[in-house]
Amino acid sequence: MSESGGAGTNWRKATGIAGAAIGVLAAGAAAGVAIERMTVGRGIRQKARLALDSAGPYGALRGTPGTARADDGTELYYEVEEVEKEEERKGDGGQRRRRLFGRKAPAPVTVVFSHGYCLNQDSWHFQRAALRGVVRAVYWDQRSHGRSARGVAQSERAEPVSIDQLGRDLKAVVDAAAPEGPIVLVGHSMGGMTVMALAAQFPEFIRDRVVAVALVGTSAGRLGEVSFGLPVAGVNAVRRVLPGVLRALGQQAELVERGRRATADLFAGIIKRYSFASRDIDPAVARFAERMIEATPIDVVAEFYPAFTEHDKSEALAHFTDLPVLVLAGVKDLITPSEHSEAIADRLPDAELVLVPDAGHLVMLEHPELVTDRLADLLTRAGAVPAGATVGGYGSSSTPQPG
Repeated sequence: MSESGGAGTNWRKATGIAGAAIGVLAAGAAAGVAIERMTVGRGIRQKARLALDSAGPYGALRGTPGTARADDGTELYYEVEEVEKEEERKGDGGQRRRRLFGRKAPAPVTVVFSHGYCLNQDSWHFQRAALRGVVRAVYWDQRSHGRSARGVAQSERAEPVSIDQLGRDLKAVVDAAAPEGPIVLVGHSMGGMTVMALAAQFPEFIRDRVVAVALVGTSAGRLGEVSFGLPVAGVNAVRRVLPGVLRALGQQAELVERGRRATADLFAGIIKRYSFASRDIDPAVARFAERMIEATPIDVVAEFYPAFTEHDKSEALAHFTDLPVLVLAGVKDLITPSEHSEAIADRLPDAELVLVPDAGHLVMLEHPELVTDRLADLLTRAGAVPAGATVGGYGSSSTPQPG
């Protein structure tokens, strides 16, 4: 039968469903549907998404832009948020003191935030809002994500992505955005793996410059054993066929992207299930997460996925032994289960382990106040936040309740 006939229609439908399923992989899993999405007219749902996109402030924060170049030539985009200047806090007195003593101020502590798979730097929105002006911070987009360029090694030479490559990318960003001074490394999910890969390849950098580490909703390895909340038999079947399916879909990127758009409602329900655990998550926050994930092209999703089954950086954790470390995870995370964070903490007995009961994978969006509070405490211990400085909260991830 021709492409325009029944077979073509079936292929398009199958591609749409596959696109939605691959969208789950953008959050790290491959199943789950929010049934309530099916009970509202498509037109109403579309209008609701447009309203949320226009009204939500999430992802609107911007810093001073810059670019770093990875070792394969990929341009990596980052933004810098500077500490509020002393004269802005204390008036001209700060300028007079510097003139009087004639000393160059030491480089401030820089906090470098690395985001997860199929997200971008805006996933740290709440923490960024709370820390603005208080600490010097760098937010960057991983290769092929956000405003960073498509990976040169992947697009031109068809080389697979590796977590080690992401570690080298992070080093390039730090070298460009914070060439001197102490560093705090913060990573969520794939971003945490990136931090571990940096430590494995540049242990002297960790020893000489890093003063604290935060690992949020991440894993040091054994991701091939994660069930994503599905029956074991089903997960094993998916794992057998998934690499081939991903390769095939990556080669049909345009068709699959059309399928993802056609199944946006199914896609949204899946993202919500695998991103959040709270029942009262603000719809604007859920839509914000959905926008980040759906912006990741399917061929990028396909390129990155195999790297996770090969990821094993348990030994690299030893480089953090003498540092203040925060290990934080949602207890209901279906993508990088909290047991993986507990395993990290077992290797770092002096680390602070925080398990958030009613939280899923995007814990920094779901419980921003708690994550920011624990992060601020870590930054204070590391000397990044001056004693007595105020780190405020910002917004809420819960649906507003009637007063």
